[in-house]
Amino acid sequence: MSSKNDVKSNPSMYRWILIVIGFIINVCLGSIYSYSVFRKPLEAMWQLSSTESGLPYMVFLALFAFTMPLVGGFLDRFGPRITVMIGSLLVGAGWCLASLSSNIYLLTILYGVIGGAGVGVVYGAPIAIAARWFPERAGTAMGLTLLGFGLSPLITAPIMSALISSIGPLQTFLYLGATFLIILLLLSIPLKFPSSSGGASIKTTSVVQSAAREVGQLDRHEMLRTKTFYALWTAYTLGCLSGLMAIGIAAPFGLEVAKISREASSMALSVFAIFNGMGRPLFGWLTDRLKPRNTAAISFFLVAIFAGLLYMLGEGNPVIYFVCFSILWLNLGGWLAIAPAATKIFFGTKYYGKNYGVVFTSYGVGAILGMLSSGWLKDTTGTYLSVFPVVSILAIIGLIIAYAGLRSPKR
Repeated sequence: MSSKNDVKSNPSMYRWILIVIGFIINVCLGSIYSYSVFRKPLEAMWQLSSTESGLPYMVFLALFAFTMPLVGGFLDRFGPRITVMIGSLLVGAGWCLASLSSNIYLLTILYGVIGGAGVGVVYGAPIAIAARWFPERAGTAMGLTLLGFGLSPLITAPIMSALISSIGPLQTFLYLGATFLIILLLLSIPLKFPSSSGGASIKTTSVVQSAAREVGQLDRHEMLRTKTFYALWTAYTLGCLSGLMAIGIAAPFGLEVAKISREASSMALSVFAIFNGMGRPLFGWLTDRLKPRNTAAISFFLVAIFAGLLYMLGEGNPVIYFVCFSILWLNLGGWLAIAPAATKIFFGTKYYGKNYGVVFTSYGVGAILGMLSSGWLKDTTGTYLSVFPVVSILAIIGLIIAYAGLRSPKR
């Protein structure tokens, strides 16, 4: 009873607590970005090719993206607490059951399918909470929540490496799965959407101004009838596709093209993870200030320019490598804040869970195409440099689509 009274008497403080909780939840979920730590040990244990060892990662990302639209209605109906609890059980089960795998295909099913689906169930809840509790600064709030996902490798990768060295890769899945399960279940307990009365007391003037900026409360079917949705979905796909094509080869590009040492390559990935994480609050803040159209255009412009610089000047040049890949990672993180903020601005918060679930499928498409196409270009041309003219062209196309199509939908 007292906690409820505290929320009513000080909703402003409570909503910031929810942002911190969302950040920690995303640190757990973002451990997928540390999966590369498992690849070499799994390849050695099961005599796998590089393509085979990447299967669980690709399937995980696909299930993550394509589960979200299926749970949007559930989130709206039952709220974030129940949704996150159910997703947490799947996340924990996926990681723990992965320890029983006898081959890469079973690991793909247990970790990739079950764990990926669990992350897809949980992922939308902290974002929707940020959007509803911070209607006047939704982009910034979402970006701060998602910062945890981007920074996760800085925290989880060293822990994974130490555990793998000590107990092996399969037992590491078990230990981390049990840990994530406990943390996520405990953090799900305080999660809630603001009540209509509680929400009204949070910076009322700013909320009214924010409501005026929102076009309306469009449900999924209404959203799908707007040109704005297709422009946003396509721009998001291109943002993820161009970003993942580039960052997916950051380590081998550094070693083979930029000619840096393995120690420098390891340090570079840590630096890039910081930029990836910081891109979320930065571009969320920019979306609040400049609107989605202008922010997306800035992102695509930066990607086109710095991908071009890598192609022209990247060979044997560690400085260009560090600078350009930092910007590319920054912008990929940025799109994971631009898209949810744009969904809220264009289509409102009432049906946000369902709507962003559909928009987020573009991440899955971009992830799959990005990982497959960068590998194909390398195998076809013999060099990772061939990836970057394609990235620049995709970014230019994205810039045109974003600037022409990311406008408030007509009613």
